[in-house]
Amino acid sequence: MDANGEELAPPVRSILSTARERSGGEERVSVDARSFPDAVAAAEADGRVPVIAEVKPTSPTTEGRRDDDPVDLAAAMVEGGATALSVLTEPEHFGGSPEALERVRAAVDVPVLRKDFILAESQLDLVASDLVLLIARFVDDLPGLVAAAEERGFQPLVEVHTRAELDRAVTAGADLIGVNNRDLAHLEVDLDTFESIAPGVPDDVTLIAESGIATPEDVRRMRSAGADALLIGSAIMDGDVTANVRRFTTA
Repeated sequence: MDANGEELAPPVRSILSTARERSGGEERVSVDARSFPDAVAAAEADGRVPVIAEVKPTSPTTEGRRDDDPVDLAAAMVEGGATALSVLTEPEHFGGSPEALERVRAAVDVPVLRKDFILAESQLDLVASDLVLLIARFVDDLPGLVAAAEERGFQPLVEVHTRAELDRAVTAGADLIGVNNRDLAHLEVDLDTFESIAPGVPDDVTLIAESGIATPEDVRRMRSAGADALLIGSAIMDGDVTANVRRFTTA
């Protein structure tokens, strides 16, 4: 069950079980982060839709696996106009690794998000990135983890799925908030989720729409609902990565 007492889908229970067992780094990380809000503003000024393109070898909600070198994928995404990159570091269920993130961040000049299930402060010290994902649904002390991330120089992206989680994120002082259209209890996707939550987000927050964005029409829908940027994974990884990113950034 999650913090709300709701039963979770078996794949999510498995992910959380392994996440709780994973240790952090041996030394405290200090990051000189590339500004994500500045990158979003630069993309807007250049006439591009701000897109966080995700290097995601596999996941419990997709079939198959993509084994391209993560650096090659990252370069192709940036060539297509990606504003930032998301790199999975969860190994068992998503095929990610801290090493892949390190290599990608060294090879590109855009902000890089660490996508993982981070539950404890020590897990922040596993690898340096510009942004770090904190999922409100699974974090007990959200204000504490947001503060710990910021103390290290990270820009925490707090992910929410409900109005109650949005309230927690705002109270925790989150400047970057992502609304996940996928319900992690059942792994179902509904773009109405973003549209129902976005009106409650403060104007000074950078707002990201996550999951279920598969077409340029979806991009326009999320942007109309208030998305400052979009995080897109599977729809970019399936096929020509550069062309796929360009299709979304020019929507």
